[in-house]
Parts: sequence; structure tokens; C-alpha cells
Amino acid sequence: MAEVLGKANLFTTCDYGQKKNQGGGVSLFSERISGFCLKKNSFPSVKVQSQALRTDFNGKQLFFLDKKSVNKRRFCQVPIKAQMQTGLIGRSQKWWEKGLQPNMKEVTSAQDLVDSLMNAGDKLVVVDFFSPGCGGCKALHPKICQLAEMNPEVQLLQVNYEEQKSMCYSLNVHVLPFFRFYRGAHGRLCSFSCTNATIKKFKDALAKHTPDRCSLGPTKGLEEKELLALAANKDLSFNYTPKTVQPSPVPAQEEILVSKEVLSDSGTKLPFPRPATSLKLKESEEKSMVGAGR
Repeated sequence: MAEVLGKANLFTTCDYGQKKNQGGGVSLFSERISGFCLKKNSFPSVKVQSQALRTDFNGKQLFFLDKKSVNKRRFCQVPIKAQMQTGLIGRSQKWWEKGLQPNMKEVTSAQDLVDSLMNAGDKLVVVDFFSPGCGGCKALHPKICQLAEMNPEVQLLQVNYEEQKSMCYSLNVHVLPFFRFYRGAHGRLCSFSCTNATIKKFKDALAKHTPDRCSLGPTKGLEEKELLALAANKDLSFNYTPKTVQPSPVPAQEEILVSKEVLSDSGTKLPFPRPATSLKLKESEEKSMVGAGR
């Protein structure tokens, strides 16, 4: 094999018997280098150490590889993508992942959104719709995280518009950044869009709906029409069975028998008393007839 590589003008064979007479030479066997020597300029990027040897090439100067002088950065570099997958290099943190608080959660699907609202109970839930390419969302994010830290009893749900675009269409969310407030049996309290300049709108809604309140009934979450829209969306793996509204029970109509005659205490039949209005009308008619007769 050495002869073949030598003919290819890449490697040349060496006479290892002559190495014993060389003083201070680098041992090829101690460095575990294969039985080949490199010619000069074969690999310009590799640092090599020269050593004159008596070979079959009539005293030409030969070069052999020194293991310690290999440029490890060029020969042993791992691709960046592979380093990220193996954990050698940490993944850069996105702007919407910075400053997150324990009461902030990213929504991964329509089912996750519905379940998060239903499991919140009487707790105030704020749904934050954002997009990674939205400059207003990026500028507003640090303040939202700060408000979340100041109000740990409030649950904030983050919905990435780019990843959940189909779900946002079904919920009629077309403006960013956009917020919706939900709480207990009251369901959706308010919804609005605000920016960094109009953050007061968010603070006012937070101050209005944060105080504790008692809500009678089960947690409502999304509205019925929104749930139906999500279930009708073929791009979403969300199933929903509409609630059947049962008609309120109608009390049985009791037959009321109105007697035209009233029994007196003695058992004699008395005529049914007429209403006062009818009596007054009859008296007025009689007076008018008497006046006409005169």
C-alpha cells in the first residue's frame, strides 16, 4: 500500500532502518504514525517537522508528521449544528424566552389553551398573543414580565402567533400584541391591543380584574362559538362536543275551576260577586238612563 501511495505523489516510503542513526529524531512508532512519510507541501495547513533521511529517492529531503503539531482546530472541529444537538454549545435564548416568571406559560395547542383556562378556577388568566417578528411585542415583553412578577396570583398564557396561526384565526386574533382576560364563571372579561406606549391600558385592566371575587358556577373559559370554531378547524387536532341545552321544566298547569256561585255559611247559593269596576259602570249607566227619562 505504501508503494501505491508513493506512486500517487502523496506519500513516500521511508527506510526505518536508517532512523537509528539519526540523533534527536522523532520516533514514528512512539507517535503511532502509520508507515508513511509526507512530502513537502502535500498538506500546507498541517504543521510538519522535517527530517533528512537516506531513502530510495536519492537523498531528497523528506517530511514526516509530528502528532503534537497537528492543527486540531481544523482537523477536529465539530459542526456547529452537531455541537448544539450534543450540548457542546448552548442554544441562544429568544427574546420571548427571557425574563419569564413561574406564572407565565407558553401555549402549545388549542387543547392546551382550553385546558389551562378550565383548570384556572377563579384565578385571573391573561392570554398574550405575540409574534417573534413583531417589534411592538418585543418592546412590550420586559414590562409584561415585570407585571407578572408583581402579580404572582395572575396566570399569563403566551400564544406564539407564528406557531399557532391557525388557532389565532379561529379566535379572530388579527392584531398584535393582543390580550384577553378570563376569570372563572364570568368567562372573558375584556380584550384589547396595546403597545409599549399604551401600557396603561393593560395596567388598568389588571388592577380592575385582579381583586378577589366570588364567581358562582363552573369555570367558563372560551365562549361556545369559539370552541365550535376551533373544533371546525381541520388544521387543529381539537375535538369538542356542543353542550345540549335542556329546556327548563314547565310546571304542570293546574285546572282552575271557577265557580259562578258561592256557598254561604248556611249552605245557600249566592251569586258570584262581581268586580268593583263592573258595578261602577252599571251604576253610571243607570244614572244616565234615569236622567234621560226625566
